[in-house]
Amino acid sequence: MTGVVLRSTGSWYEVQTDDGNIFQCRTRGKLRLAGVKTTNPIAVGDIVEFDREGDTNTGVIHQIQPRENYIIRKSIKNKNHGHIIASNLDQVMLVATISYPRTSLGFIDRFLVSAEAFRIPQIIVFNKSDLLNDEEQKKLEKYIAIYKNISVTCLVCSAEKNEGIEPIKKILKGNKTLISGHSGVGKSTLINRIDPALKLKTSEVSDFAEKGVHTTTFAEMFPLDNDTFIIDTPGIKELGLIDIEEEEISDYFPEMRDLIGECKFHNCKHIHEPGCAIQEAVDNGEIAESRYKSYLSMIEDSDNRR
Repeated sequence: MTGVVLRSTGSWYEVQTDDGNIFQCRTRGKLRLAGVKTTNPIAVGDIVEFDREGDTNTGVIHQIQPRENYIIRKSIKNKNHGHIIASNLDQVMLVATISYPRTSLGFIDRFLVSAEAFRIPQIIVFNKSDLLNDEEQKKLEKYIAIYKNISVTCLVCSAEKNEGIEPIKKILKGNKTLISGHSGVGKSTLINRIDPALKLKTSEVSDFAEKGVHTTTFAEMFPLDNDTFIIDTPGIKELGLIDIEEEEISDYFPEMRDLIGECKFHNCKHIHEPGCAIQEAVDNGEIAESRYKSYLSMIEDSDNRR
């Protein structure tokens, strides 16, 4: 039998077949994919083949079909391994907040690079618009300008006040979308606005550290209708890049990718080499300085890994 993994709890996997039946499955032995060291061999979104156990609703997974794409992060438990958040996606949506808690541009850029590695379309939803003062509103407008400039779709909403939800529903329609972000950005509240029937657990942001409290413990896929799926994920504190080589990183910044062939040296790292088209574009304001700083941070991470 073949089905899609809706939920993973580490040892058991909830698998839905094409006819809508749900099976609780486990693996026999170790399933490993060639070339990818991960702490989770099976991820939400994977298409798996399994053998049903008699007439029960349980099964044993024996094969993972090749993935079209996936979002991976550095494993918290093992820094040399990755943890696949979800696979076979049509698009990704990052829920971000200007404050309470603050989502840094560095975090946003790492998330976008993880998706751009597979050319997965990206959406940023800036939530909690109702809480912004004048200064924060200006910062939001600046952020939107940076990301619209590289063709990332930007939406603004207040999940708490139920404002700006319809454009989000529209962009989700007919797609399988990973929804991610820091704990406390209002992801669960937003998903409950998109589909109130889901009734996801929500929690307040801690006043002490202005950080969110985890309410989602495992990634889980929810069908909104026959052709629309969202994948809710646990809040991500930081996104360590893995499975990306240093020389590839500039290719995952669209504004840099367009200029790579114009550098004086073909192996230019875009750091301090003479005749670098990317450094020149940063100096001229054609590439946002924050994006270039994110690039340098990722290069530094890559050097440290080596």
